[in-house]
Amino acid sequence: MPKQTPEPGALDAKQQARLATAARLALEWHGDQVRKGPAALPYVSHLFQVAGLVLEHGGDADQAAAAFLHDALEDAPNVLERAERAARILRELGPGVERIVHDCTDTEEHEHAGAKAPWRERKTRFLDRLPTRDPRSLLVIACDKRHNLGTLVADLREHGPGYLRHFNADKEEQVWYFESVLKALEGKVPVRLAREIGERVDAFREAAG
Repeated sequence: MPKQTPEPGALDAKQQARLATAARLALEWHGDQVRKGPAALPYVSHLFQVAGLVLEHGGDADQAAAAFLHDALEDAPNVLERAERAARILRELGPGVERIVHDCTDTEEHEHAGAKAPWRERKTRFLDRLPTRDPRSLLVIACDKRHNLGTLVADLREHGPGYLRHFNADKEEQVWYFESVLKALEGKVPVRLAREIGERVDAFREAAG
């Protein structure tokens, strides 16, 4: 029986396998984490939704795989585990995915979940490097910020401005960061995606009071 050709836009067997590998690693490394805030929600919900946004906005399987793992390095519990995670991503998914994950990370190799530089320092460093990041990485970064903003706005509307106490930055710092990211991404990511981020920055500013 002749092998059927996948429908346009569908994932072939190889792409499915790569996404399954990335999802497995995401669950291994983040399955016991919960999101910040009053609701005890699995942190992996964020990773799955960012991967979905990447595919929705035209990304390929490798970009979606990187989306599953975009927090893997900065959330590692120690330096040795961070290095091991980077090595496993490279070994199991290849240099393209490993590069995107690295580009999405706002910490240095000597930093880990329990020992990060101050919030403002990390975000300034990340912004300084954005202009040099690979365009493939920028799509994943944009989808991450788009989802972060969406959940922030929804939680602020439900719980009020006091919800921000769960984070390391206040309203003004958050607005500065997201507006700076948006400015760096404009013209480099799909127009619709940039528009969605901009709309959510405005909604965040309003909801934060």
